[in-house]
Amino acid sequence: MATRNAQGPTVVLVGRPNVGKSTLFNRITGVRRAIVTPVPGTTRDVNAQPAEWQGAHFTLVDTGGVFGANEDPLHELVVEHGMRAIASADAIVFVVDGRQGVVPGDEEIAKTIRPMGVPVILAVNKTDDKRARARLAEFHELGFEPVLEIAAEHGEGVADLLDDVMTHVKRSRQETGKDTAAKEEPKETSVAIIGRPNVGKSSLVNRLLKEERVMVSDMPGTTRDPIDTVLRFHGHDLRIVDTAGIRRAGKVASAAAVESLSVLLARRAITRADVAVLLLDATEGPTDQDAAIAGEAERVGCGVIIVANKWDLMKGQGEDTAKRFDDEVRRRFKFLDFAPILHISAATGERTPKLLEMIEKVAKSRMHRVPTAALNRFIEAVTTAHAPVSPGKREVRVLYASQTAVAPPEFVVFTNVATTFHFSYERFLVNRLRDSFGFVGTPIRLHVRRRGGRARNEAAKP
Repeated sequence: MATRNAQGPTVVLVGRPNVGKSTLFNRITGVRRAIVTPVPGTTRDVNAQPAEWQGAHFTLVDTGGVFGANEDPLHELVVEHGMRAIASADAIVFVVDGRQGVVPGDEEIAKTIRPMGVPVILAVNKTDDKRARARLAEFHELGFEPVLEIAAEHGEGVADLLDDVMTHVKRSRQETGKDTAAKEEPKETSVAIIGRPNVGKSSLVNRLLKEERVMVSDMPGTTRDPIDTVLRFHGHDLRIVDTAGIRRAGKVASAAAVESLSVLLARRAITRADVAVLLLDATEGPTDQDAAIAGEAERVGCGVIIVANKWDLMKGQGEDTAKRFDDEVRRRFKFLDFAPILHISAATGERTPKLLEMIEKVAKSRMHRVPTAALNRFIEAVTTAHAPVSPGKREVRVLYASQTAVAPPEFVVFTNVATTFHFSYERFLVNRLRDSFGFVGTPIRLHVRRRGGRARNEAAKP
């Protein structure tokens, strides 16, 4: 039986009989260790073999006849050994037969492995057959991402499968503290300082960098090109990008061509940013143009931090000044209810270190991935207590959910009938996800898919 040993992490193959697990096992290990026949249940023992991909060593396990072949007199023992192997997995490759589409046996296996709490990669085998390619979309209903096409017999897609397996294994072991090897330096975080002209963006950049890196002037339009500088903070690289002030569309259209180009470049900087710091002038309060700029950041999936600058000029206006200001921000920016609000002074440096700490927190939150088992425990608890309202006569049941992406976090919720939720219920689920898993300052994308149907955003396409 496979164990975590000097051969590195354990990758376990599961699937119904005759979907090609043993063929895939032999293809990856490079030896004909597993017997391949068309007879269901040929493989009884848990077959473990050292394997290597791109310099990374791991143990590959074929669970054989764990699922199916239940007429075998030794089936109970086969299942016991197989389940031990599955429980030891760092990652599971769920192999299905593309030519047959999703069958009840696949759904039963999905139920078994979903609570394991390890990455599951769904490998649709035999896609060299056009019948399999035509049925590929069906397998998304099993709720696992990614879904990869392979043809184990000919080796097609196996390299991509191994790339994906090793990426998920490495991330999972680092998150759980099982990877004792030196971890890669995280990529730098791109931070766009955005806002209207003259709210203090360049002054803030200079304050953060502790040098006069960018020009500061009362003249609108001083900053034209996005100016970026790398700042090392707590061992991480933050690429701070000072952007041109974005004015209302009508004013930009009538302005000189250079300003129009500057605004275009500022918008491109927002598109590339991991975190957008929306700078407001505290003395003026939030404006409609601030909301329009913030909307662009939310739309492209940036993390967002709302920063009220020039707070040193607000002192002496009463103890509840901050509360009144924040309430007005929340009223105008309802779509940014997830964004934290800070009050700073770029001129004096007041609270600017807290901004750097918040940038790190939001960037990490935007990349957070919820373990599948934890996500589905959460979904079951929340939807049992507060079930979605049916748009028709049938009862809506939420079956399971899957996180399909990060940056920003994206979730697909599978139901029995509904392909949409009422906006209020969708907002409720998103807020509960935030409360439970700490998605601070990042948008969350939520899609609803009827099992066997298309996602809501896909269904809306012409």
